[in-house]
Amino acid sequence: MKLKRILKKKSGRSKGKLTVRHQGGREKRFFREIDFKRNKKDVWGRVEAIEYDPNRNADIALILYEDGERRYIISPVGLKLGAKIIASEVAAIESGNALPLGKIPVGTAVHNVEIRPGKGGQMVKSAGSAAVIQGREANFVLLRLPSSEIRRFLSECWATIGQIGKAEIRHERIGSAGRKRHMGIKPTVRGVAMHPKSHPHGGGEGRSHVGMKYPKTVYGRRAVGKTREKNKYSNKLIVAHRKKGPHVG
Repeated sequence: MKLKRILKKKSGRSKGKLTVRHQGGREKRFFREIDFKRNKKDVWGRVEAIEYDPNRNADIALILYEDGERRYIISPVGLKLGAKIIASEVAAIESGNALPLGKIPVGTAVHNVEIRPGKGGQMVKSAGSAAVIQGREANFVLLRLPSSEIRRFLSECWATIGQIGKAEIRHERIGSAGRKRHMGIKPTVRGVAMHPKSHPHGGGEGRSHVGMKYPKTVYGRRAVGKTREKNKYSNKLIVAHRKKGPHVG
């Protein structure tokens, strides 16, 4: 499997139509294929390198497996050059190893968590993040996510042991507008500074405020309060909701 390829620029457009605002420019960069599935079971791998990835805020580790194949994984805290890791149901509870949630002790920090067995890790993948196993309930495992939400996951879902490294990046200062443009992020204009045809917050004389009961997105949807879909499929899996922000009454 080819691990690197040039990442095509899309500038937030799909078929020529703008679908993601505030994107454009940026430097040419490679895309690294990350092994989120960890489906190379019961095969030992050795950490060959810890690398920077321009497409995510966490570092990645290049793993050389015993059969000669190389794969990238997200690098957790404590994973060092030369360390050995494995994805197995009987793996030790050590940083970088992958196991089913049902085999991991309560209180263990994990990342790269599957939502559906075999689909690959979809949650807890950013720098410095970790979910903590809180307990078990029938065929489910309770996880406390970084948002403080407690949620049920099937015991057959796999996760990787440890907290993702590079937590200090959350305190990094970009330093200049130019660096932001090199990253492919264009300036964001406040809605209240726009023309009323361009944004619901627009218009008014002088320094005006939002001027409506609830702030809205550029598309007219509510941007504060209870914005979650009422009939979302995962509602039944949530045991305790995330903490409310300071703007929610």
